[in-house]
Amino acid sequence: MVLTLAACSTPAPPDWVSPAPSASSSGPAESTATTNADRSALRARHGIPDFADPPTPQPITLAGGDSVEYLHRIPTDQKVAFLTIDDGYLKLPEAQELIAAAGVPVTLFLTTDAIKDDPDYFRPMVDAGAVVESHTISHPNMRGKSFEFQKKQICGSSDKLEKWFVRRPTLFRPPYGNKDATTLRAAKACGMTAAFMWTETVHKGKVRYQGPKGVKPGDIILMHFREAFRDDFVSALKAIHRAGLTPASLQDYMPASD
Repeated sequence: MVLTLAACSTPAPPDWVSPAPSASSSGPAESTATTNADRSALRARHGIPDFADPPTPQPITLAGGDSVEYLHRIPTDQKVAFLTIDDGYLKLPEAQELIAAAGVPVTLFLTTDAIKDDPDYFRPMVDAGAVVESHTISHPNMRGKSFEFQKKQICGSSDKLEKWFVRRPTLFRPPYGNKDATTLRAAKACGMTAAFMWTETVHKGKVRYQGPKGVKPGDIILMHFREAFRDDFVSALKAIHRAGLTPASLQDYMPASD
């Protein structure tokens, strides 16, 4: 089921949003405590683990030149991992609730053709702290395509995402993880800081590892907006928690822009 938010009216808040305090309430402190209590209850209900705050990020150094680097993981010894969610074709209401309840950094690599029917669906996730990044217009296999084709896919998707969500993307993930040297040059031409693969994937509630079992510091986990979103999201967070790591923001580990 797709949750549709009316563009010209104020939608009713989802049931995971705490109501605004009444005039007789004790003020912002009580409202914040109520919100935190509600989120804690939701985490407990869904089996979402509690995490400590991530450490102060130590941004990495990237090579210069006319191409972006293609990263499978973030080279860091800090006890962090990175959760990323791709595409956006299926828009289940529980995704909004789960991301808000978890209260951890999440990066959304969104395909604009997948979300153009209802970009407002993703606004509660952005309001909860998720960051939207580029994943092309139409989700093609980029490898072997011309520079102009690839540039249009990356720049065009960034244009639309900036229009919908105000912030312009700075990170890029090629569909299927397929890229070539042209992809990395096109990403640079579109203002991207880096392009990303992944280290683990999650599908139907099962975490799949490319190497020895267990999430390592700096690993990037991939999941999608699919029917099993709840199971995938919770499984990814439990895997991070079992490893003694904390979810962190990819954006915080990128070098400062000039």
